[in-house]
Amino acid sequence: MTTQTSRATHPWRTFLFVSIGVFASLLDLFIVNIAFPDLQADFPAAGLSELSWVLNGYAIVFAALLVPAGRMVDLYGRKRGFIVGLTVFTGASLACAAASSVETLVAARLLQGAGAAILGPASLGVVLPAFAPRARPAVIAAWAAVGAVGAAAGPPLGGLLVQAGWRWVFLVNVPLGLISLGYAARRLRESRDPNGGGLPDLVGTLALMTGVAALTLALVKGRAWGWTDMRTSLVFGLAATATATAVWRSARHRVPVLELPMLRVPSFALAVGSAMAFFAAFSALILSGVLFLTQVWGHSVVRAGLELTAGPLAALVAAGVASRIGPRLGMGTLGAIGGALVAAGIGLNAVRLGLTPDYLGTYLPGQVIGGLGVGLAMPSFTAVAVAAVGPARFSTAIGISSMFRQVGGALGVAAFVAIVGTPAHHDALDAYRDGWTFMVLAALVGGLLMLGTRFVPAPVSR
Repeated sequence: MTTQTSRATHPWRTFLFVSIGVFASLLDLFIVNIAFPDLQADFPAAGLSELSWVLNGYAIVFAALLVPAGRMVDLYGRKRGFIVGLTVFTGASLACAAASSVETLVAARLLQGAGAAILGPASLGVVLPAFAPRARPAVIAAWAAVGAVGAAAGPPLGGLLVQAGWRWVFLVNVPLGLISLGYAARRLRESRDPNGGGLPDLVGTLALMTGVAALTLALVKGRAWGWTDMRTSLVFGLAATATATAVWRSARHRVPVLELPMLRVPSFALAVGSAMAFFAAFSALILSGVLFLTQVWGHSVVRAGLELTAGPLAALVAAGVASRIGPRLGMGTLGAIGGALVAAGIGLNAVRLGLTPDYLGTYLPGQVIGGLGVGLAMPSFTAVAVAAVGPARFSTAIGISSMFRQVGGALGVAAFVAIVGTPAHHDALDAYRDGWTFMVLAALVGGLLMLGTRFVPAPVSR
């Protein structure tokens, strides 16, 4: 890997300032959900399907661009990619806050998702070269922990911000982005893949983006359209055709967008599979927490947000532990423990929660146990995926892993909504228990896949 010299920096200081941007981008995956009622009140003329694109548009663009963005920043510079991505993300956040119509807000959210897709893969790629190889497993664990806490903090932080107005949900990104941008422009070093060989296959890139976008669209809109509706079938068909085209092109092109040899590395394949299964459980868990507390127990958005704070705090504590003991114990083992803890926390809620509110006695214990599991699991599948490839492919590996994670999240939310539906209050507990059972199974699958990484050949360093 070639590196252009620049002003020397303290590695952990670099990590801190880059992580601010990463935190903001993952926060936005879930923080907007809790502002949805305020959006409906502010834009009464807009229908539910139109407003849903404020949520879905970000997720679809984010998922579709992750792999091409990771490939591009490896080739053309991670510092450059991080600055471009964070600039787009921060500017789009400001545009979201200033939006005067749903159409403008949706357009700004699409742009925001594109910025997040670029800065995410670039961020770890630009940080890791600042550290000695022996320190990198801890750095990867800490980086993934920032994303885990950012994602989990969305509902509680959003619940507080919406009290001042839904626009603050987007405005909070602006100072965070500017701080991270100022440091990146002055202090970061440039690095790239010296053997990249030029622009990735354009046709394959467009096909992959179309395939991932279509799959995510079908998953998030399938229930509203109907799973047997012609629109759903056509979008699933488009996803399959476009993805197959991208794989076919990647197997033949000199500079493929999707590096298939990566997916043939057993530890990498198991790690991205774990990310997909685990994020299906995690995304559904966050949504179910907001819905259960507000709709079943009848708590206010502010109260629900505060009650959901314990999970991110537990994840933060566990992530700190993961970064310290993971490299010694083995990240695969730690990920398996994390998956088991998430399943145990959700299972405890499924058994103990009732229609009568009892936060301290029933909800909090399961939330803390699940939060500890999130803090252990998320750093683990990221660390294993990145360790399976050479330093020249850091950003590409993150892009692929994050894409599987986002598709898993869309699948998890779609499955949860389809399972739970909109039950009457007296039937809500049985419906939620079915949803929680799905989450338990997904978390266990994610943990088992991580455990499997302990029993496959170690990747050869490149």
